[in-house]
Amino acid sequence: MARPLDVVVVGGGIVGLATAAAVLETRPGLRLLVVEKEAQIATHQTGRNSGVLHSGIYYRPGTLKARLGVEGRVAMVRFCQEFGIAHETCGKVIVALDEAELVRVDTLLDHAAANGVRAERIGVERLHELEPYATGIGGILVHDTGIVDFVDVARTLAAQVVAKGAEVRLSTRVLDVLESDHGVVVETDDGPIETRTLVNCAGLQCDEVARRVLGREPDLRIIPFRGEYHELVPERRFLVNNLVYPVPDPELPFLGVHLTRDVHGGVHVGPNAVLALSREGYRWRAVEWREVSRLVRYPGFRKMARRFWKVGIHEVRRSVRKRSMVAALRRLVPEIRTSDLVAAPAGVRAQAVARDGRLLDDFELRETDRAVHVLNAPSPAATASLLIGREIANRLVTRL
Repeated sequence: MARPLDVVVVGGGIVGLATAAAVLETRPGLRLLVVEKEAQIATHQTGRNSGVLHSGIYYRPGTLKARLGVEGRVAMVRFCQEFGIAHETCGKVIVALDEAELVRVDTLLDHAAANGVRAERIGVERLHELEPYATGIGGILVHDTGIVDFVDVARTLAAQVVAKGAEVRLSTRVLDVLESDHGVVVETDDGPIETRTLVNCAGLQCDEVARRVLGREPDLRIIPFRGEYHELVPERRFLVNNLVYPVPDPELPFLGVHLTRDVHGGVHVGPNAVLALSREGYRWRAVEWREVSRLVRYPGFRKMARRFWKVGIHEVRRSVRKRSMVAALRRLVPEIRTSDLVAAPAGVRAQAVARDGRLLDDFELRETDRAVHVLNAPSPAATASLLIGREIANRLVTRL
């Protein structure tokens, strides 16, 4: 029999590839394999987002998001500089529309100070200097926010992994995972793979992989939320200089509808946050009835739904009525018209929800004897991916 591999990473998104690269940097020469079910890397969350390098202003001090997000942004900028990947630290404005939001601005500025993020309060005049078409009564200028193409980053990481003697195997679907005292057997549609250790970076499917390793349901579940984007038509891109965000609702892990310039010159607007009826439900017609049935039986989903049903209806309205999306955008940039928007590819956020209905707001890394599981890695996971990879590598090498 062939000698088992040292490490198998499940998932060819930016977190999985960053983890593979970090493991090989920590322990050169390890026999490592990345398995990805799609025919390309970075197909899902990595390739379906607004391409923002997040500063770390939103995250509670002391959390993994705060530490890995802030340090990860710095590491990502250095990585892009080293490998010639297009990026820009352009800054963004967070716009307060009323006095209640100005109070929440104070909390964000406290987080910025604690996390080491460069940010400052601005008034109306400064807001209009930065974003002439935005409206509001003040807000925050976040100097450390930027933009990048995360797919380019993922491609570079994949090339590094291969250059170090490892393999990225595409079109390979994981069917089952069996962990024992002797190692891990990963059953795939291309045959079994034996390994000493496993890293679960399966994104939208991470809880399913964990369930197979544990032999039981974990105490959380991934609930997919579709984020639907539009783009400004080219002749109306002048309405946004860089990035314009609302003050977020502290009860939700979503940042609200915003406007973001990308490195290719376009301007993304959105997203909303609509419950997807499939793990990879990028359109309304993508429905997996078995998944829907399992979802409604999950107590965490029912408790979450009771708490946020009004928010959910509002998000659905923005999905099915373009005018509702435009109305949300016009609160930030009043001159936006319905004809200014064209549809863009949607993304699906893998949001972990606990059995008590809580939407997990921090990264969630769990360990078993021979595996590390990434069970909640929504935004800013792409920004923090290099640091998440190092964190996992440090935990993994103790098992080797």
